This record gives sequence, C-alpha cells and structure tokens, in this order.
Amino acid sequence: MNLWTSFELGRELDISNNHIKLAFLDNKLKSLPDEITLLQGLERLDLSNNDISRLPYKLGNLPQLKFLALEGNPLRTIRKDVLQKGTQEILKYLRSKIQDDDEISSNGELSVTAMTLPSQSKINLHAITALKVLDYSEKQAAVIPDDVFSAVGSNPVTTVNFSKNHLTEIPERIVELKESVCDISFGFNKLSSVSLELCMLQRLTHLDFRNNILTSLPDEMETLARLQIINLAFNRFKVLPDVLYRIPTLETILLANNQVGSLDPLQIKKMDRLVTLDLQNNDLLQVPPELGTCINLRALLLEGNPFRTPRAAILAKGTAAVLEYLRSRIPT
Repeated sequence: MNLWTSFELGRELDISNNHIKLAFLDNKLKSLPDEITLLQGLERLDLSNNDISRLPYKLGNLPQLKFLALEGNPLRTIRKDVLQKGTQEILKYLRSKIQDDDEISSNGELSVTAMTLPSQSKINLHAITALKVLDYSEKQAAVIPDDVFSAVGSNPVTTVNFSKNHLTEIPERIVELKESVCDISFGFNKLSSVSLELCMLQRLTHLDFRNNILTSLPDEMETLARLQIINLAFNRFKVLPDVLYRIPTLETILLANNQVGSLDPLQIKKMDRLVTLDLQNNDLLQVPPELGTCINLRALLLEGNPFRTPRAAILAKGTAAVLEYLRSRIPT
C-alpha cells in the first residue's frame, strides 16, 4: 500500500524523523489530506500538474520542507505574486492563514461554513468571508441560482469558480462582483458566447474558459485592461481572436485544442508582455517566419499542428531554438 492510499483510507502512518521526498506530479489530485501535515521530516513535495485548488494551511508548519512545487494547479486561495516568490514565501503565507482560520472557527457568527440553498446544493460561506472565494462548481447546474450571488452580500469576492456545470450563458449578476473579482473560471461548461456583463469586470487578471464551445470573443473585452492569463483551450476558435491582440497586459494565451489555422505575428510582436503562447493541436498549415521576431516569448508551444516546418526535431529543442529557426527563414 502506498503513502497516498494510506492517507485516503485514514490509516496512521508513522515515518517521523526521516528525510522524506514525495512526488505526485502529473496526476489528477484535487486536494491534499490534512494528514500530510504529520510528516515532520518531509523535505520535498512535488505536486505539479494536478487539479489542486487549495492547500492545508498547516502545511506551512512543516519544519523540514524546503521545496514545494505547485506549477500547473488551479490554486485559487494563494495570490499569484506569492506563488512566484517560491517555497519559503508560500509556506509563510500558509502559516499566516492558520490564525485566521482558527479565529473564524471560534466566531459564533461564522461557525456555520455552509448554507443550504433551495436547490439542495451548498455554498461555502467560510470560503466567501475568509478566503474571498465564491465556489459553485461541479453542480451540474444549467443556471447559477440567485441565492449564490445573494450569499456574497457585501463581501469582496476575488475568485469565482463556476466550472464543471451546464451553463450556456454567463449569469447577468456576475457584474455585481466587478469591484473585487480578479479570477474567474467558467471552464467545462457549454458557453457559446461571452456576455458584455463579463467585459465590465475590469479588475480581472485571470480568465478560464477552457472546454466550452466558443468560436469568438467580443471586441468589448478590450476593456479588460488588467487581464494577464486567458485559457481558451478545447473550444472552437479558428483564428486567434483579434481582441486579444489589443489587450497589452496579456502574459499567457492558452489556445490548445482548437481549430486555429492562422495568426498575425506582427500583432503578436506588439504584445510586449506575452511570454506564453500555447497553440498545440490546432490546424496551422504554416508558421509565419516573422513569429521568430517575437523575442519576448519564453514558451511557444506548436506541437500537434499539420505544418511541415519547423520539423519535430526543432520543436523538441524548445522555444529559443524554434524562434531562431523561424528568424533564419525570414526573406531578406
């Protein structure tokens, strides 16, 4: 029986006073059991590329933990700037939240952590008040109940997760969160269009629309002047949406698994902050050589397209090699 199975079955595991390394990368883990905080000898914990949205705050108390890898997880309770500062800052942040958690648990008004809605689904009030997270995901809902938005009240919600439902349109009441919301996920729904209400959320930095049926984005999205990351993977785009070229703050565009057949390298070159462009598994018949002049790109992902050049051997060498190759193909 492995360590993770032991946790899941709730069994006791005594491996104290050892130097432990755990790697759970590239799995589909959605959470960490609280028991992991018992591993006092844990030195390295690799959780890369999973589906973890939050971490146990007491993870910050592990005395030997020197390396914590979290890349590729939809973490919604730790700010991006904290994640970028590395393991020690993340652990410090988690420790700072332990006291907040204890205070909320002892407060009679907030001791109830969930409210039953008429739909018999639950919304976590603790997440709204303490974590500033509105989570109504995986409910198989065709619409977001009004009670969900009413539960927010005057609390400043920064993160909204409406993923894994059956939404065909963005709820109009999303605009009520415009003063605070920064991060929204509508992934794994049935959206065919983006409403103008969403375009009013001008504090947005992270927008997740993966796994929908979108074919275009409205020009009004140009007003999202703080947007840094947009995930449009697994939709039905045939071109890179023009409006994205006009959002200069964008750092990451994820467009894998669409039907994109062309892009404008001259417009991309104007996007000075763009460092990641994922166009894997699209319909690109050719890669414009001028794309090689976009020297700010640090991750240009092109695998799975029907173009003949650059060849797979060049793609395998990484972004710098691909850009160099493309520059060498520019007509002189």
